[in-house]
Amino acid sequence: MWIYEKKLQYPVRITSPDPRMARLLFAQYAGPDSELSAGLRYLTQRYSMPEARCRATLNDIGTEELAHWEMLGTMIHQCMRGASISEIKAAGLDNYFTMHDSGVYLSNPSGVPFTAAYVQCTGDPIADLHEDLAAEQKARTTYEHLIQLTDNPEVIDPLRFLRQREVVHFQRFGECLMIIQELMGKAKCAPEARCANP
Repeated sequence: MWIYEKKLQYPVRITSPDPRMARLLFAQYAGPDSELSAGLRYLTQRYSMPEARCRATLNDIGTEELAHWEMLGTMIHQCMRGASISEIKAAGLDNYFTMHDSGVYLSNPSGVPFTAAYVQCTGDPIADLHEDLAAEQKARTTYEHLIQLTDNPEVIDPLRFLRQREVVHFQRFGECLMIIQELMGKAKCAPEARCANP
């Protein structure tokens, strides 16, 4: 169960339209390595995580990813707000505008809709944690690319915050991987038990 605090985790205040940047931000809104993909991945993987601290970490980070997804949606909305038709066309968003106006639709920058195929869950805690570590690094890299593609400090500031959270999440998942490897290394496998080797 969650309690929703009606404010963004970090402030977003983009005052000028920038549909080009809005389009690029869709990578982290609903692309394969997006905040939405990460949040759903972690909240799904928690069920098969065999250790309480690691299960709690997946729950906490998954919840935080949804807060980051909310920030991205706000950033996209603010970048689209007040944009002229010529700015929308120049950003390559005329097809998007035709179907969604300035609504924030679940797609990547190329317009490909979000799919559950982005959400990985093997049921093997070590495989899942390696997937999570990679996901955090890919998200960090994407944020760094986005920062390089704008000179607007109103866009860069929340992107830097989001990038830093990816670094922290990577560290937490690294700690979980060590806990699970130690746990599984100590496990004695009875003939009828299902075992995994670290």
